[in-house]
Amino acid sequence: MTKSSTSLPRPTEAELELLRILWDKEPATVREIYEALNHERASGYTTVLKLLQIMTAKGLVVRDEAARAHVYRAAISQEDMQSRMLRDLSVRLFSGSAAQLALHALAMDPASSDELAEIRTLLERKAALPASPLPAPASSALDASALNGPALNGKDRP
Repeated sequence: MTKSSTSLPRPTEAELELLRILWDKEPATVREIYEALNHERASGYTTVLKLLQIMTAKGLVVRDEAARAHVYRAAISQEDMQSRMLRDLSVRLFSGSAAQLALHALAMDPASSDELAEIRTLLERKAALPASPLPAPASSALDASALNGPALNGKDRP
């Protein structure tokens, strides 16, 4: 990985298609990526080449120019990209709530019994972890009046 995953731009749908192929076949030449893409949908060789050049400039893929045919590999793992994109989706659509994102996803499509077992295992592991401490208040000068609202003095009473 040449760039940190936080500095990488969000890939377009076409770039994600090529990344999926690279995660499966990595490393791969332009020809191998082109042939794999054409099993899914028709595309031109030069289109794939140009997209890989753009992705190289963006830092999404790394090109090895040692051989005659340039070899490409993803600059970020599939798991890291999925986490990054889900975190972004969670923040933008669910106010940062991973639980709401998961609940919504499960409500959309039914999960298989294997997937449900995996979810249960994850929930059990999460439940076994100690609760993370709440962040400290911004000011340590909080007192009861700050928590209960303004104090009523003789002038404020109705």
